[in-house]
Amino acid sequence: MNSPATSHGARLGEYTTLRLGGPATRMIAATTEDDLAAAVAKCDAAGEPVLLLGGGSNLVIADAGFDGTVVHVATDGERVEPLDADRVSVEVAAGEDWDSFVARSIDAGLSGLESLSGIPGKVGATPIQNVGAYGWEVSEFLRWVRIYDRTSGEVATLDVDELGLAYRTSRFKGTDDAVVLSVCFALYADSDGQPVRYAELARTLGVEQGTRVPAAAVREAVLGLRRGKGMVLDEHDKDTWSAGSFFTNPIIAEADLPGVLARIADVVGDDVAVPRFPARDGVKLPAAWLIERAGFGKGHAGPGGRVALSSKHTLALTNRGDASTDDLLALAREVRDGVAERFGVTLHPEPLLIGCAL
Repeated sequence: MNSPATSHGARLGEYTTLRLGGPATRMIAATTEDDLAAAVAKCDAAGEPVLLLGGGSNLVIADAGFDGTVVHVATDGERVEPLDADRVSVEVAAGEDWDSFVARSIDAGLSGLESLSGIPGKVGATPIQNVGAYGWEVSEFLRWVRIYDRTSGEVATLDVDELGLAYRTSRFKGTDDAVVLSVCFALYADSDGQPVRYAELARTLGVEQGTRVPAAAVREAVLGLRRGKGMVLDEHDKDTWSAGSFFTNPIIAEADLPGVLARIADVVGDDVAVPRFPARDGVKLPAAWLIERAGFGKGHAGPGGRVALSSKHTLALTNRGDASTDDLLALAREVRDGVAERFGVTLHPEPLLIGCAL
């Protein structure tokens, strides 16, 4: 059996969608599940720090890089089996490209994931973040996740109710005690998509919310909307040199909401409606709306113009070509602190910060 490819001093900015990040002491490319688990186990036994790298779309890595071993998750493969009268079970390797998998599922006449089209990254990252878009979350289609447990050294299968899934989080986020090996989804054996929940998407499709339309049409509409916001990767468009949405939408407890709304009204006026959406633990406010009303418009530049808010979407912080991670963090702090000062609402970063902090 061949050993996985190993390199030294690889610049991590070449592996992240922000194109930021310093060198890795060592990088191992794991193309099989056995290699993936073995590489992590060997580092753990030696007490060596490990960073798991998938698509690099949700990472902000320090300019100093990572002093340890980066394990690049490059596994592939999927398995499809009947589940019940309406659905099929699809197990997918953690290293598969997410959007390519979504496209294949739709081409195969399956539905469920169409509203999650165009999200960059690997399949293995989706349960960690509980990724979501246009009214749907991946948690609604998960069956189970197979992991390598770094504490026990064993491979385990966790059912969906064991994953601690919530808005943009799971039991895996913020910890490094598990390595996702594969993810299993329950998808509908129906070419019609799931009901359109998001008003903007419904308008684009020319239908009422709750309508079902072909999954392929939903995918194309979602991709069009995301492109218009610089959220589909394009090496020639620096608005896409980002980690996607940098801040999560804040969830305000019901008891705190009147005070927050009053403070917002003091800034924007009583006649301006504040968009809000029900959430599991309160009411969700759109981070992009708060950022814009706090005075940070599209294209707002950070240090030296090397970083800026996207010219298409204020929630994306972008590298304009020659930025550093420190530049990006300075802009993120400016936006976070500005929103907190004006509205009393604290924004939290969605990407993982490696070797750095806000």
